[in-house]
Amino acid sequence: MRAPTLRELIERGARRLRRARVFLGHGTDNARDESAVLVLHALGLSYRGAESRLDRPVGARGQARVRALLERRVHERIPAVYLTGRTWFAGLAFRVDARVLIPRSPIAELIERRFAPWIRPERVARVLDLGTGSGCIAIACAKAFPRAHIDAVDLSAAALALARLNARSHGVARRVHFIKSDHFGALARRSYDIIVSNPPYVGVRELAALPPEYRHEPRMALAAGHDGLDSVRIILRDAGRHLRPGGILVVEVGDTEAAARRAFAHWPFTWLESARGGGGVFLLTAEQLHKYA
Repeated sequence: MRAPTLRELIERGARRLRRARVFLGHGTDNARDESAVLVLHALGLSYRGAESRLDRPVGARGQARVRALLERRVHERIPAVYLTGRTWFAGLAFRVDARVLIPRSPIAELIERRFAPWIRPERVARVLDLGTGSGCIAIACAKAFPRAHIDAVDLSAAALALARLNARSHGVARRVHFIKSDHFGALARRSYDIIVSNPPYVGVRELAALPPEYRHEPRMALAAGHDGLDSVRIILRDAGRHLRPGGILVVEVGDTEAAARRAFAHWPFTWLESARGGGGVFLLTAEQLHKYA
């Protein structure tokens, strides 16, 4: 019997994922890409050069590893990123595990554009990443602003430990400072040109309705009170005291955007659009924060 090719294994995996109706959205948005991630990882292959291998046969041992990984994805509903331990954000590779939320924020596009036109990139000297998780936003900012110093805050010591590993692997550990803090609590009078945050923003009702894949992520990185806005309220209340003149605050609220619009109807949010999909990101200037907070 002829051994299946890499291409055929990926297609088989995609069909298996579709039949199982797994939730997609933790790094991929379609079953074929999800299958490719798992198949290549099971076979120890990188994305680079995979195209040239697609029509090569895969032996029995390789097929068994692929089946085992796909079955874990289907039966345990573990997101593919947690199974591979690796993902990408703003063009950079990151180590990821169940200590941290899986990076998937549209803020990546803003970082790639160096937050233009909302701030002059050359003037950015200090950035705060509030709720850093894996460190992806802080580290991507360090790469985008090579002269800037970044403070990366999280309440989870476990998340900060993983974020430090990512910072070292990207060679930015000297410029990214990790701080254990509940929001701004440990920052004293530090001030920043940019404050950026992907905080918890899932309300009680929404949390109960999430697909099972989300149960593998840290609850504290998702849950934010009854309406999903507990963390956002603290950020809006306190961010102005830490933002330099001409600075900007950028916050993701995802699907809680409608609730944020209702709760803060008088605030002059600028809602930012993402070319690659995803929304629910607002921007405020330092001047707006001082006026409305």
